[in-house]
Amino acid sequence: MASRTTTGDLVRAGDAAADGFDLRITPESAGWDFSGLAVLTLAPGERRTWSTGDSETLVLPLAGACTVSCDGETVALSGRRDVFAGPSDFAYVPRDAEVTVASEAGGRFALPSARCERRLAFRHQPVERVPVELRGAGQASRQVNNFCTPESFDADALISCEVLTPGGNWSSYPPHKHDRSSDTESELEEIYYFEVADGPGGPGLGYQRVYASPGHDIDVLAEVRTGDVVLIPYGWHGPTMAAPGYAVYFLNVMAGPGDERAWRICDDPAHAWVRDSWAVQEIDPRLPFGREETS
Repeated sequence: MASRTTTGDLVRAGDAAADGFDLRITPESAGWDFSGLAVLTLAPGERRTWSTGDSETLVLPLAGACTVSCDGETVALSGRRDVFAGPSDFAYVPRDAEVTVASEAGGRFALPSARCERRLAFRHQPVERVPVELRGAGQASRQVNNFCTPESFDADALISCEVLTPGGNWSSYPPHKHDRSSDTESELEEIYYFEVADGPGGPGLGYQRVYASPGHDIDVLAEVRTGDVVLIPYGWHGPTMAAPGYAVYFLNVMAGPGDERAWRICDDPAHAWVRDSWAVQEIDPRLPFGREETS
């Protein structure tokens, strides 16, 4: 693994803006080999064209709608008001392609990516086919939009999902890792991109913890706000803490060197017992997010 060129494992909003993107994390800038993420804001009527190179890429609306053109086809993404309004449809763009994203009303779009070998077809995934999982219980209740996990969507290397945590709850808990290849664990580089709901007094906040696993030295305990990113090349990660009063969203982007596209994790044995405690707790009634828009 190459030495990282970002400022530590925490990238503050705006610090990785480049080439007209609000955020641009590449394997080179992260100091690893596979995972990438960009965030693109378009003004009303604006469009942007770029090449995907050696990486498969998704166009995932964070706020707003758009059209995506590639390989002579155009698909329309309905998008959403914001990340707390429920899951979104998205487009898959293959490697070695030119892609154009245009937005009549403007919006903000996440572009998770992963270096890959196969060139798959350009296609649209409707929101109705995005599995929504309510995970954990009690104050560990959270919502996971499994839009690009191995079981829900075909890709060559990329694994991506969204996690939404009500204020006062913990996600990525118990702490877990995926930094070695085995029958029970996948080696995956991971990006956490955060958005935090505002409160009456202004922008909200959360916290992220990452700590050393055997053979891997890493130590992050950071306040996170909208637009911040935490890079996780290895190590135990969790919890992600939503401060009371402020819901937290994070987008996970993962890829690794294995021939199998799999997402297998190992819990920190000191905290794995927490999963058993969920059997006698209820799921937080504030979940799922976006319920009021679909009822």
